[in-house]
Amino acid sequence: MTKFSIIEELPQIVRNGMKAAEKIMNRPLDIPMEEKEIIKPMTYKGADRNTNKWMNQFYQQDNLIVIENLLKKGYEGKIDLIYIDPPFLTKTNYNGRSIVKYGKTERVIEHFAYNDIWDNGLITYLEMLYIRLYLMKKLLSDRGSIYLHLDYRTVHYAKILMDQIFGEGNFLNEIIWSYKSGGVSKRYYSRKHDNILVYSKTKDYIFNPQKEKSYNRDFKPYRFKGIKEYKDEIGWYTLVNLRDVWPIDMVGRTAKERVGYDTQKPEKLLERIILSSSNEGSIIADFFAGSGTTGVVGERLNRRWIMADKGALSLITTTKRLIEKKSLPFSIIKEHNNLGKAGRLSIKTIETIKSKEGIEGLNIELDNYELNLDNIGIKGKYKDIVKEIALNNSLALIDFIGIDIDYNGNIPTIDWQDYRRDDKMIINSNIKVFNKNLKGSNKIYIKYIDIFGQQNSMVYKIDNGV
Repeated sequence: MTKFSIIEELPQIVRNGMKAAEKIMNRPLDIPMEEKEIIKPMTYKGADRNTNKWMNQFYQQDNLIVIENLLKKGYEGKIDLIYIDPPFLTKTNYNGRSIVKYGKTERVIEHFAYNDIWDNGLITYLEMLYIRLYLMKKLLSDRGSIYLHLDYRTVHYAKILMDQIFGEGNFLNEIIWSYKSGGVSKRYYSRKHDNILVYSKTKDYIFNPQKEKSYNRDFKPYRFKGIKEYKDEIGWYTLVNLRDVWPIDMVGRTAKERVGYDTQKPEKLLERIILSSSNEGSIIADFFAGSGTTGVVGERLNRRWIMADKGALSLITTTKRLIEKKSLPFSIIKEHNNLGKAGRLSIKTIETIKSKEGIEGLNIELDNYELNLDNIGIKGKYKDIVKEIALNNSLALIDFIGIDIDYNGNIPTIDWQDYRRDDKMIINSNIKVFNKNLKGSNKIYIKYIDIFGQQNSMVYKIDNGV
């Protein structure tokens, strides 16, 4: 095996990255992305769409293609904040974790989420990172900033790349996110922090200083003139501008916000970042969306958001979190020929019904779900568990079902949803959907996603009751 010095390779990584980025900017848009669906949470009562207003966007695609599409569709210089949490070069695979109801018991199934293995190790990883960071800078507004979340494995190399792209003078901070969780070792100090590099595009960047508690010595009041002091269960403190070491708990196994995604980041972490470096109405972006925390927190803080992740598990995890949080409608955008690989959901019957108020609707009875095990990244005992469930209780493998009862044949608006959650481990097999505007010739669009993130859809024409 040929040894190399990464320091000697860095200039070539930069040259190759700049050349590749400029090639992307100068070529025609050869992989266009299309809006595939609008998710309208059932709690939302406003209009489906207003062409004069913004709609939040989730792209299911390689983020390099997404960034190219955004740059060539008018988003250059429009984004105030980018937060990215790319893979850390851990040289391992990461799994999702689903708990499935089976009879009176619950079965745990681990399945593939994404890999963090790179063919040529660190060089390939840094090449991947450089070209994306180079192009992300073009997306940032003149008041914009970027937060790059890494750890000890690559942060020192990444800072050299960031200095070259954004300029050493635009480096703002290295934030240390410290936490209690994680491994211990007898051979070195326990690793209990991540590193977040913060750069601005210009000197005129958005920064809203946040406050944190600074406890008085011995937790007693100072009573200095003009200094406000406060007291909690620990003792007396003052409020000071936030420092660059952030002790925030990781998302533990029993945390309320936990969604079963290995690398999920806490909402409190993203809240600090978003409040500090964007304003209400700002566009924020996350191109390694993962569990969707950036969008979930951005939604709550009245930011407009763009997220991207090619992982199927990321899409369903994010979709369910946003619906659960009663978000505004958002669009799902994919490559025009990006088709699902899910199994087949069988419908037993579809019939027209009326509510007590006389509103027309449909009664849809689900039959079973035929799963294609060849498309699933599971092995060993988990595969045996899935086979058993698929044979005896296959609908337990459906994670999400959404319906557009008034489908116009173009972009479906999924305004009825059912999905698995902690207090409801299986979707309803008998579905009742109502619509004041239902007509006898309506088409309905049914979208379904299984627990592995595989998705598919089907269209039914309602004619004379079926």
